[in-house]
Amino acid sequence: MTEPPRVEPVETTTAEAPDRSEDVAAVRTFWEGLGLPGLFDVHVHFLPPNIQKAVWHVFDNAGPKIGREWPIRYRASHEDRVALLREMGVRRFSTLPYAHKPGVAAYLNEWSRTFAESYPDVLWSATFFPEEGVTSYVETLVRDGVEVFKLHLQVGEFHLDDPLLDDVWGVLEDADVPVIVHAGSGPVGNQFTGPDSMQRLLARHPRLPIIVAHMGAPEVVRFLRLAEEHERVRLDTTMVFTDFFGMPYPEWLVPHLADLQPKILLGTDFPTIPYPYVHQLEGLARLDLGDDWLRAVCWENGVGLFGLSR
Repeated sequence: MTEPPRVEPVETTTAEAPDRSEDVAAVRTFWEGLGLPGLFDVHVHFLPPNIQKAVWHVFDNAGPKIGREWPIRYRASHEDRVALLREMGVRRFSTLPYAHKPGVAAYLNEWSRTFAESYPDVLWSATFFPEEGVTSYVETLVRDGVEVFKLHLQVGEFHLDDPLLDDVWGVLEDADVPVIVHAGSGPVGNQFTGPDSMQRLLARHPRLPIIVAHMGAPEVVRFLRLAEEHERVRLDTTMVFTDFFGMPYPEWLVPHLADLQPKILLGTDFPTIPYPYVHQLEGLARLDLGDDWLRAVCWENGVGLFGLSR
């Protein structure tokens, strides 16, 4: 048996971590004002140091899959980032590894398992890729209690209905283990992004528990329709209602978000965001859908789907 990967720190770029007391105070003021016990964030990333370094390099250099300058506000060690989330009152959060080529998922999944064992407030997250043996390792993860998977079609460059994944979807549909899928064409689309392959997949597996990352932006209308039509399709709010995102949400669609209240989950993309964490929360409040809607999105829906602990 091989030894599981160590959870090693990611080096910061400064000798001393910046003061984030204002961030903490602003976030706590938000959820305390709603009478919540904290926040439940389904879209947070923690990756192995070498992978994290490579991902941040792409953002730092505004690579072709990013398409614009994208400063990283919360660049810090794993320990510092966990501590900051806890200080802000984020009670549960994911790690969301995603594989970009064959052979990478197993390494990411072992690292993510070890990380989740180290931090009980973490949603045990995993990924998979269309490759030989994928059904076997997904079955093992499901049997062992993994809580959520993450796929990134833009980065991985595959369709959800790739034949190599045929058996995987049956496993996840039967087990009701959610999959967060970055399928929308933002920030930069390619031939694999967009709602088409998800729509084809759901025609075959209508009860798949899919969470559409970034609400599917910019194809928000078609992804919202999929959530309306399928019992287990949900949407996460990651970055959509922020000034930075650059893909305005259609005003006429906002009332539909009220109707979908039980299916919308708070997501932020922490730590790789260029603005204070609270800005995402303020964007949700600006929708003016009411405190009950905010309480459901920021806490109740996540707890209802995943629970307060593993």
